[in-house]
Amino acid sequence: MNRTFAIGPALRRRTLLRRAGQLGVAGALGMGSAGTARAANIGLVALVHTQAAGDNGPIDDMIANLRKLADERKFEARTIYASDPATFESILRNLGEAGAEVVITTFFPIVQAVAAMAPQFPKTRFIEIYANPLPAPLPNVRTIQYDGYYGMYLSGLFAAKVSRSGSLGYIGGTGLPGLNADLNALRAGAASADAAVKVDGAFAGSFEDPAKGQEIAVQMFDSGIDFIQADAAATDTGVIQAANEGPERMVSGVFRSQFKLGPKTVIGSVLVEFGASLYQQLTQALDGRFESGHYVSNLNDGVVDFVLSDLFLAQGPAELAAKAKAVWPEIAKAKQAIIDGSLKVPFKTTL
Repeated sequence: MNRTFAIGPALRRRTLLRRAGQLGVAGALGMGSAGTARAANIGLVALVHTQAAGDNGPIDDMIANLRKLADERKFEARTIYASDPATFESILRNLGEAGAEVVITTFFPIVQAVAAMAPQFPKTRFIEIYANPLPAPLPNVRTIQYDGYYGMYLSGLFAAKVSRSGSLGYIGGTGLPGLNADLNALRAGAASADAAVKVDGAFAGSFEDPAKGQEIAVQMFDSGIDFIQADAAATDTGVIQAANEGPERMVSGVFRSQFKLGPKTVIGSVLVEFGASLYQQLTQALDGRFESGHYVSNLNDGVVDFVLSDLFLAQGPAELAAKAKAVWPEIAKAKQAIIDGSLKVPFKTTL
């Protein structure tokens, strides 16, 4: 049952979060050196995430980095899982009325709710992780875009050089413009190494469905594909499980935490370090350097990258590990060329 509560500014923050739990948006997580300890000059900081924790991916990464900063700066922080779009505005309103200093939100579904609520709470700063620029910029809203497609290009280049079959796969969460760009960049990177390499793409329809990820991956591996780029958060777990079921199957993930899920199969990762980005952006806001508007994060600030797995290099098939090491200087050279602008990676959002 969903209920909406009108929470006034005088209510204590703990009451607010108990009632947020009654909204069906999952729990308040206390942080800080003593759970509730906080610096006198830093108010409540809240992370409102629209995907569940426990994903070995972006949400876990952001929660960990929020906890890290809260421990370092000793402020009160809360996380709220906003699973129902019908509650987005009420959650943000309640946080604004409680005097939250900074509210961090995740991903596209909550963007409209932020645009509606932010003008009502001008003293609260909103940081939107993975969002397009607002049509009408607001002075207390900062949107963050991630050019992860640069890492996808490097993954495609790498995959084409280590693949034995010349057949690659891509499994994304849903067909968003950004993920379409990822697939197109992967294809472009592979083609730059070998025009004959084939890249098949598919979307699971969810970022939280490991079973679907596994089903698609099994079909791809059975078709002769030997390298899959996963790009679907928690759904990636199923892709890795499928790789673990057969010999000499390779996966590139999207988080370092996925390396341990397939030490002999997860050969590398296209990184979009959402947690590090949250840490950077929140630190800037708390230090009085908040800037509204739109920010694009990419290879230049270290949030986006493509890296090898040390676990795979140590435990994976020896021949593939040796090949990965041998071609890595070419990947590093391409990365530097992207950074200095001499290599242009296409950004195409349609398939």
